[in-house]
Amino acid sequence: MEQADPIIAILGIGTAVPDFRLDQADTSRRLTEALSDNPDSARWVKRIFKQCGVEARYTCERNLLESAENCRYFAGKSERSIPSTAERMAKYKREAVPLGLKAARKAIVDGNVDMSEITHLITVSCTGQFLPGMDAAIVQHLGLAVTVNRIPLTFLGCAAGLKAVCLSRQIVSDNPLAKVLIVCVELCTLHIQPSSKREALFGASFFGDGASACIIGSTGLKHNGIFQLGKEHSTLLPDSAEEMVWEVGDKGFDLYLSPNIPKLIGRFVPEQLNCVINEDQMPELWAIHPGGKGIIDTLEEVLALTDEQTSPSRSVLRNYGNMSSATILFVLDELRQKLISHCSGPTNGVALAFGPGITCEIIQIAYIPSVTFHKIMMDEAHV
Repeated sequence: MEQADPIIAILGIGTAVPDFRLDQADTSRRLTEALSDNPDSARWVKRIFKQCGVEARYTCERNLLESAENCRYFAGKSERSIPSTAERMAKYKREAVPLGLKAARKAIVDGNVDMSEITHLITVSCTGQFLPGMDAAIVQHLGLAVTVNRIPLTFLGCAAGLKAVCLSRQIVSDNPLAKVLIVCVELCTLHIQPSSKREALFGASFFGDGASACIIGSTGLKHNGIFQLGKEHSTLLPDSAEEMVWEVGDKGFDLYLSPNIPKLIGRFVPEQLNCVINEDQMPELWAIHPGGKGIIDTLEEVLALTDEQTSPSRSVLRNYGNMSSATILFVLDELRQKLISHCSGPTNGVALAFGPGITCEIIQIAYIPSVTFHKIMMDEAHV
């Protein structure tokens, strides 16, 4: 990575999940029971819940822990008992802001940044909407300046968290005094559908709720254990617009994920990576958005990555599921903790995420254990 002057980096990260934990085996058992009149779908649930790489997720909806008979989000319910989109959005409005604030406060403390330093706020979500939005609520509750530049990124899907990181880098590059707070909140489980269709059951198998936040700005000597941000790249993969579809329905949002998605990513992403990395100098660190087990498996194979390199993504998928836009910061935090525990030195990396379009977002990262050490190393070689 070329030397940046000043160094633009992720200075702090915070994550948060709701109180209710969905055990994968228990959820599979209850959902299978709800599908007792449809044995083909019940068998599909048992298989996909076991194979999707998830052991636990979190939800803001207590009813999702109820028995098959009492869960309003499972198949076999009358139309009147299924939560409407309006009811789901009311739940989103109640739950999203407190969860986002929890992650934001952690990121601010972790980044050693004063509230008064924050100049921009980017809020990210695709699982709910209301106005005045989450951006205005966060400004009020955190006590940020009312003049903070608020940028909501809404309904952009799983890639939006990394899109916000790339946008923040551009902001700080233009204004080195800027400090950008990103807050991603996704309550995916609110959109579980009471359906026996395979598409709906597949989505129900691995999406979870969570919030993540980070501070991006120019760093000084007081910041340690950070990710420097480098060159970025954004593209739409060809012939893939209908492979990932997310639309508003009467009973929540309706999701369609094509089984071709991992194959498309494996075919086109290696070429896109060449826009930000040298093919003969593959980075050591990989922060891959775990959109699903198949995506991680495919990229590991086509890029010849090791189990160690994909372990942060697999760990987040296993313990939290896919939390849409919020997930990539969970992966970066997992990767950072791992590097800190191993007392690792400066290390090259790349972060990438995917969303409807199919959109591919990529950015160079470089782990810096200490800024002082990094500056000494940069005199001898590029990170």
